[in-house]
Amino acid sequence: MLRAAEPEDLDLMYLVENDTALWTVGSSNVPYSRYALRQFIEQTSNDINTDRQVRLVIAQTENRNAIGFVDLQNYDPRHRRAEVGIVLLPEWQHQGYANEVLGILDRYASKHLFIHQLYALVSVDNVVAQSLFSGAGYKRTATLPHWLCNGEEWQDAMVYQKIL
Repeated sequence: MLRAAEPEDLDLMYLVENDTALWTVGSSNVPYSRYALRQFIEQTSNDINTDRQVRLVIAQTENRNAIGFVDLQNYDPRHRRAEVGIVLLPEWQHQGYANEVLGILDRYASKHLFIHQLYALVSVDNVVAQSLFSGAGYKRTATLPHWLCNGEEWQDAMVYQKIL
């Protein structure tokens, strides 16, 4: 299930945002303080039109425990598209949760946010993400040369798109 972030999710958000191994697949390369993340949780409107992004908690249905996050970011209201980012705790990976979440996200984005298109930028060496987005019905439509920098070298990014 997907739900809004709660103050109880601060520890998990802190862990994910400060995991340097994830910095190469995201757009951040600086650590976040608990204070900054607490403010994010408290101040977000959870309105994609206001914030131009929305972060949803991936939670177990039976107990609502957080196991990851899925983001819609770089929202463009005129062209009704948003970029997707997803992260699951390691112990919940490779069990079908990410694919299920993308299906839920598709329906939510289309039916409630009126988004026409979702897309993801995936590094050429991130085979797991390539498989995830392909399996969820995203089409690889372009390659962006030297789009991502891991701090030492440039990598191409592949664009995966899904029309809802």
